[in-house]
Amino acid sequence: MTDQHSEQRQTNSRRKFLKYSGAAIGGAVITGVIAGCTTKGNNTATPPPAETKPVQNFNEATMFFNQEQLQITEAAAERIFPKDDLGPGAAELGVAFYIDHQLAGQFGNNVREYRMGPFGPSEATQGDYQSIPRHAVFTMGLQAIQDESQKKHQKGFAELTDEEKDTILTSLQKGEIQVVTGVTGQSFFNLLRSMTIEGAYCDPVYGGNKNMMGWKMRQYPGNQMSYTDIMEKDEFIVMEPRSLHDHFAH
Repeated sequence: MTDQHSEQRQTNSRRKFLKYSGAAIGGAVITGVIAGCTTKGNNTATPPPAETKPVQNFNEATMFFNQEQLQITEAAAERIFPKDDLGPGAAELGVAFYIDHQLAGQFGNNVREYRMGPFGPSEATQGDYQSIPRHAVFTMGLQAIQDESQKKHQKGFAELTDEEKDTILTSLQKGEIQVVTGVTGQSFFNLLRSMTIEGAYCDPVYGGNKNMMGWKMRQYPGNQMSYTDIMEKDEFIVMEPRSLHDHFAH
């Protein structure tokens, strides 16, 4: 019996130890949590808000032009599509970046186009057919503009007054400035003008028409998913334009 009583007392002692030690540990944990909450609640020194960085527009990065070429393109495009009372011009719309991106891609390299000779002079109704890819035509055209500006005004094209820029672009349009053998100034001007208009009204995902300002000037709805809710209405409906990016984001 003595051995049984001794074993019973040891068992009870272990139970008491586990009971009280567990309560103590649990109490310490709970007390720590409460204390932490209390401390946080009483802490009046709030951390400063994190600085929000401005959203970076990755379309405003060159893929083909160097900085001088970008500046010449922006200055020339602004004279073709200038800012006025109706809205922003080519520079504000990011047209130069649209042109840059196009020249860096398939369009600038004449990909998937018939490129075999002969490359003879074409009729006026046939359009241009050149052995030189578009990105090279554009590069040489910009250099021709810069050379003409230095020759007449001893300044870069981007530094000229609007009237001086217009005089050079008019000479280019009339074919009075030769870009390179086989490429007239008129051919380059037509390419520049066409791409400027494209950049002003393209979907913003392609680099131009920044913030859809070109569409807003025209009250153009952009890339809407559907028109079923307004197609039977007689009055003109002004809609907030949507870009392809808006659909990708969802």
